Amino acid sequence: MSIKYKKLIASILIDVVGIIPIPFFDFIWAPLSSYFMLKMYKGKKAKIASIISFIEEIIPYTDVLPTFTLMWLYVYVFSTEEISEI
Repeated sequence: MSIKYKKLIASILIDVVGIIPIPFFDFIWAPLSSYFMLKMYKGKKAKIASIISFIEEIIPYTDVLPTFTLMWLYVYVFSTEEISEI
């Protein structure tokens, strides 16, 4: 399995973890989510996505947005930039 599809699986799992309705979980998960976004994707777009991910996770009732999966779609489906896998 290529790194592309491993990132897709990881993105879906991270999005699922992000919607767990445990009180105060968002205060722990928001910075972790932001960190994971920076590690999974590179460049300026990843930095912007990590900020969006942090805000989305810290604000109540916005956890249903699949931020990581949307970023994966952006990077691997909609982007016209050349992707270099390491």
